[in-house]
Amino acid sequence: MREANSFDICLLVLLGLIWGSSFFNIKIATYTYEPITLALVRVIFASAPLILLCKFKNIKIEAFTKEWKHYALIGLCNITIPFILIAIGTSKINSYLAAILMSTTPLSGTILAHFFSKNEKINIYKVFGIMVGFSGILFLFFDKIIINENNYIFAFITILGSTFYSIGGILTIKIKNRGNENVTTSTTIWSLIFLLPMALILEKPWLATPSIESTLSLLYLGIVATGIAWLIRFRILSTNGLVFQTQVAYLIPIFGVFFGYFLMDEVITWRVLISLSIIILGIYIVKKNNKGLK
Repeated sequence: MREANSFDICLLVLLGLIWGSSFFNIKIATYTYEPITLALVRVIFASAPLILLCKFKNIKIEAFTKEWKHYALIGLCNITIPFILIAIGTSKINSYLAAILMSTTPLSGTILAHFFSKNEKINIYKVFGIMVGFSGILFLFFDKIIINENNYIFAFITILGSTFYSIGGILTIKIKNRGNENVTTSTTIWSLIFLLPMALILEKPWLATPSIESTLSLLYLGIVATGIAWLIRFRILSTNGLVFQTQVAYLIPIFGVFFGYFLMDEVITWRVLISLSIIILGIYIVKKNNKGLK
């Protein structure tokens, strides 16, 4: 692993842009899809082009080779569990609180990386950078934080879901030498295997009457926000490590605000701009203190 360069930062910003746009599409998709069915169809739309990509580039898909346990575990922890938990958790809390809770990913990622990745040990500067970034999110949404007896369980479920992204990141780094397209495709296939029986048993998706709008949103979520985004995420993880990659959690709500401005005529206030500046500073501090990783 190495210190992030300009191209790595651009990839991180692109990932934040893609996932920042996902909130609108998830909201639209949930109008006619249940949480597990939503995750299932999303993964189906992601798997098909990924498999075609591997076939086109003549890349062996190792989902069912002797390494299958690694791909199955990553598919479970990196896609299946967080997709379901976050869909359940965010269904009962407001989007502002969800943004803050999801922004705990760099915190869990840094702790896990310290204990399970020999190249990403915690230091005071890295912790400071992460706290600076998190303070930017709190500054943006501090007057909208509402946790009470009606939603605290769903808030915990959301945090648990975001933590599984970090667990999945640690597991992914362990097999980074297996190739981006192969790892992304193989883990997506296994998440599909997990999600299919769960959706069939628990939600009976054949009874659903999805709208065209919800299906188009799911198509975007599958191909772009899952397929393409996970390829980008793997590249960042394998090149720059988990701590740097999880900084994307600070960019997602910021991009969500900007999408609200362009698509829903919402106002970008001075608080948004200050928050963005604080987050950029935090990411810069983490970037500078991620150097020297081998």
